[in-house]
Amino acid sequence: MPDRGRLAEAYLEQSQAFHWVVDRTPAFVAIYGDPSLLLRSPAADLQSRCVSEALASPIARTWIERISRAFAGETLLLSEHVGGHRWQISLFPIRVDGEISYVGGLAWETTAWGSAEQELRRTVLGAMKAQEFERNQISRFLHDAVAQNLTAMGLQLDLMRMDLKTVAPEICDRIGEMQRVLEAVMEQTREYTYALNPSDVERAGLRSALDRMVGHLRERFLGSVRLNVDPSLKIGKQLASALFHIAHEAVENAVQHSGCSMIEIAVKSTRAGIFLEVRDNGSGFDSSDILGGRRGLGLLSMEHYAAEAGLELSIISNRGAGTLVRAASTANH
Repeated sequence: MPDRGRLAEAYLEQSQAFHWVVDRTPAFVAIYGDPSLLLRSPAADLQSRCVSEALASPIARTWIERISRAFAGETLLLSEHVGGHRWQISLFPIRVDGEISYVGGLAWETTAWGSAEQELRRTVLGAMKAQEFERNQISRFLHDAVAQNLTAMGLQLDLMRMDLKTVAPEICDRIGEMQRVLEAVMEQTREYTYALNPSDVERAGLRSALDRMVGHLRERFLGSVRLNVDPSLKIGKQLASALFHIAHEAVENAVQHSGCSMIEIAVKSTRAGIFLEVRDNGSGFDSSDILGGRRGLGLLSMEHYAAEAGLELSIISNRGAGTLVRAASTANH
């Protein structure tokens, strides 16, 4: 029977993934495998060096922020594209005698993972795009044609009621009833238009679209919902649209699957960039579900929108401890 310590070290060195440990400095205290494709430096250039010195400036800032969150007790699950390679990354706190003394990292390349999975992903996302296009077309027709014609009809009825007010008041009462029915149909049309295309980002901006989403959410969700959007933010249409869709998917996942009683949505700006956070206090899930490749349609959608806008998407969850979805626009993304 080989020495267990030597066996563990041989396993780590020869694993298809690469592993690393940093201390509170933070400096690399142990590296197993080849980190050069992800961190842009070979292991020999990282060993025993501080992260801020060993990595290029924008990359270092990103990793220091991630490591700080892990030292605060979070377990991070990340997907990152670097130089044409795709990586799945996990950062997690390492406790010694009950205290977080180190942060461990695990990364493995998934670029070549099953062409079947990639083809399925493309097929699903292609179908989603086609469906989204059709829904947008129907929504635009309802808004531009049906709703406007209904509004014009309401104005004509109003003019008719004023013309007949003195000569045929009984007809005016009937016209009033017709107008009330028409108003109800118009409201249903507006609601259906929103259901088909909930995003008002391009027309009214991210804050307005999120306000409307939260308003509709409160009609069917009995828990508390909090929205905090930095009013000074100026966000381009593509980024705003991606953030909205990620928020929408995260909220729907929380409502449908987590059993939560509280949802918080925040969009803020820091020196590192703009970020969205959607947090709930629901049942959470096992991180291994994502690491094992078990992705639902909601997560596929969030990954798709994040990739299109160059956002870093992370999902932090533990069973019984709620879920945090974070999409960030960073300097090196």
